[in-house]
Amino acid sequence: MLLSACGGGIGLDENSKAVRVAQALPPPDATVSSTDFTNYRIGPMDVIAVTVFDAPELAREGAVDAAGNFAMPLIGSVEAGNKTPQQLSDAIAEKLRGKYLKNPQVAVNIKEAIARSVTVDGSVMQPGVYPVVGRMTLQQAVATAKGVNQDADIDKVIIFRTVNGQKMAAMFNLRDIRSGRYADPEVFGNDIVVVGENSARRMLRDATTTFPFLRFIPVL
Repeated sequence: MLLSACGGGIGLDENSKAVRVAQALPPPDATVSSTDFTNYRIGPMDVIAVTVFDAPELAREGAVDAAGNFAMPLIGSVEAGNKTPQQLSDAIAEKLRGKYLKNPQVAVNIKEAIARSVTVDGSVMQPGVYPVVGRMTLQQAVATAKGVNQDADIDKVIIFRTVNGQKMAAMFNLRDIRSGRYADPEVFGNDIVVVGENSARRMLRDATTTFPFLRFIPVL
């Protein structure tokens, strides 16, 4: 799965002190399982769902605002920023207890964690920043960006990641991953995925676009 990392073409330089070229990419700093939000700290613009058992009218789903607050029926704004889901559940239950409900049971689920987003760049159809919901693999990250474009070199796909404060990078062969020759690596929040470009293919396409009547003669 992991190819020898190399410089040139898509910004990976073995001699760079800023980025360490790795032969394997460990999980990023302070990560937990992609499906386990137990210790996740809620942040601005995260989308959460609040359920109050036996009180469906109090259920609410939406984004935490820029100040880290979340609006709830009856009790108004609740400070959600930097709290775990359980801590926020407890805070909401405390505000509801007594005045509105005798013994409120509150559950908070993370629907979309902005802190868990991956940047997909390079030769893809729709470069951008995409949320990592659940477990996401390299193939899924590329598919989220609507797949590779016609200039892509899928033999050269780089994942950039910060591990123990050090920026690291490793190159993968998406063609071999698709064929099942190698496992599909997991990507994590804050990873940057860059799909390489086939420069010869791009030059040929540009030439035919600029000179539509250009004919290519095969070399024997």
